[in-house]
Amino acid sequence: MLENFPFYLGILLVILLMIMLANKIKVAYPILLVLAGLAISFIPGIPVINIEPDLIFFIFLPPLLYEASWKVSWKEMWRWRRVITSFAFVVVFVSALSVALVANYFIPGFSLALGFVLGGIVSPPDAVSAGAILKFVKVPKTVSSILEGESLLNDASSLIIFRFAMIAVATEQFIFHKAALSFSWMIIGGVSIGLLIGWVFMKAHKYLPTDVNADSVLTLLTPYIIYLTAEEVHCSGVLAVVSAGLLLSNNRHRFLSSRSRIRGVNVWESFCFILNGFVFMLIGLDLPQITKGLEEVNIGIAAAVGYGVLITLVLIVSRMLSSYGAVIVTLIARNFITVADSKNPGYRVPFILGWTGMRGVVSLAAALSIPVYLNNGNGFPQRNLILFITFIVILLTLLIQGLTLPYFIKKILTNNDDDDALSRDEVYNNIRKELAEFATHYLKTNYSDQVESNASLQQLILKWEQLSNGIDDELIGDDLKVVYLDLLQQQRLWLINKNKEDQTLDETLIRRQMHYLDIEEEKLRYI
Repeated sequence: MLENFPFYLGILLVILLMIMLANKIKVAYPILLVLAGLAISFIPGIPVINIEPDLIFFIFLPPLLYEASWKVSWKEMWRWRRVITSFAFVVVFVSALSVALVANYFIPGFSLALGFVLGGIVSPPDAVSAGAILKFVKVPKTVSSILEGESLLNDASSLIIFRFAMIAVATEQFIFHKAALSFSWMIIGGVSIGLLIGWVFMKAHKYLPTDVNADSVLTLLTPYIIYLTAEEVHCSGVLAVVSAGLLLSNNRHRFLSSRSRIRGVNVWESFCFILNGFVFMLIGLDLPQITKGLEEVNIGIAAAVGYGVLITLVLIVSRMLSSYGAVIVTLIARNFITVADSKNPGYRVPFILGWTGMRGVVSLAAALSIPVYLNNGNGFPQRNLILFITFIVILLTLLIQGLTLPYFIKKILTNNDDDDALSRDEVYNNIRKELAEFATHYLKTNYSDQVESNASLQQLILKWEQLSNGIDDELIGDDLKVVYLDLLQQQRLWLINKNKEDQTLDETLIRRQMHYLDIEEEKLRYI
């Protein structure tokens, strides 16, 4: 490890350069990182990279899921819960089933159980790839909310399918009632453990004498402890981390100070930036080892590539058909139950949702976690071919769907597809105006005596009335700091209540204003 340390430093430098290039040419950085890893792997003398699956499952996956769950809006997830759960569970299962049937029929030596192993591996789309692409194009809030919500759950559903298929391959039998009980425990236990440990950490942040650094370290430890605990009792670690992340994210203003919230955003963005970069670079670097495995079992590269292309087509077609199927079910269901959006989306939104099927880190980690030998000492059947097909699926979906998705979004989706009557800037400005009106009313009502005698407080009220972006440092004295801190806290409560009362309001706009209030409070510490 130590002798390869300069190599890993060089890889980090390449990652930074590739991401800067991706931002410059407006291409999703996972695509360039995988290609760069491929190119580097062919350089003579490059150290051989052996990716341990535990490295991805236990080092990379928990923090990436945790960070994603902090960014997503629970309100939006609940609003689109039927569509999100259908994509995260039903569509993933349909994709896995389609792959299993095709692999069993067309690939020699593939049993149905092995087909489900492969299907469970390649069925979940990668959230990081889709997020990296969507930041370059404007998409309706509906689409982004569904994709964000799906990305938090589809990993769990695919890994559950993968686990059951692995058991079927190892034991050559499938006992339905045991599988049903195990499935229920994985979901219910995973969610319960996540909520319980998340609640414990929330109280630790609130009642222990932590500072900003301690809060940052605690947030970094949280996803690892939750994931390991859930996995130790054979629950879904993914669902546990996501559940805890949603709980803590939704209550962040109750147990974290403004300084901890601001610092936490910076820490987590930098941390996940490095993790994501290494993961996609490692995918490309691992190709020589995967190819070598094919040679050992005498499988031709051309045939293996053909199988990979076939499975990729199956995944694309099955997700597209499922996407339109989900819309049809929603349109039928609106006649019997209340749905989030009863409008007919036509062909455009389902097409974009279906086309965002890039595969990535979870698929690679699951494939690598397949043991070389079964419990009886026999080699795991078709392991090397499964690894190679997984790599081809990741590469092709990143290149085909990843490169064309921005084009389709710009050509197919229009601003009219968004469900907001006003633009995001207009909505945000309206929130700021209402918040300023609340602030001036609160100050005049609760500090009426001081308003008459304190010129600085009068100027502060005037600035809020003018929707100012901030306040002048020289206006703040110790007495006014107390008033202003109280005002900031009341404004947070007002924003939280407004977010709860207006279910159609985009929560990211509320969080944006919350972050502004945190910055205002942080400024007081340096005055």
